Amino acid sequence: MRARIYQPAKTAMQSGTAKATGWVLEFAPASAREVDPLMGWTSSSDTQTQVKLRFDSREAAEAYATAKGIEFDVSEPQKRKPLIRQRGYGENFATDRKGAWTH
Repeated sequence: MRARIYQPAKTAMQSGTAKATGWVLEFAPASAREVDPLMGWTSSSDTQTQVKLRFDSREAAEAYATAKGIEFDVSEPQKRKPLIRQRGYGENFATDRKGAWTH
């Protein structure tokens, strides 16, 4: 049984990083998915792929996997560059703008 430990990225539907904190331990699929011939649904007999464990730190996730005897790979997160403008959103409506405001 192999697992992957990673820090989730923010979703495309949110501008902040509220649920992108912490670390996740997720099991790799042990068997391939199968298509049911009658209904066409995709299924698998492997229930471990449904398990996602959340931890506050990377060390806690690694300690859990080591204590339970789970082999794991750690994926390092890619840091994003902060997008901070000089005056922010209020600059769009400032009265001392040097140029005309256009879209």
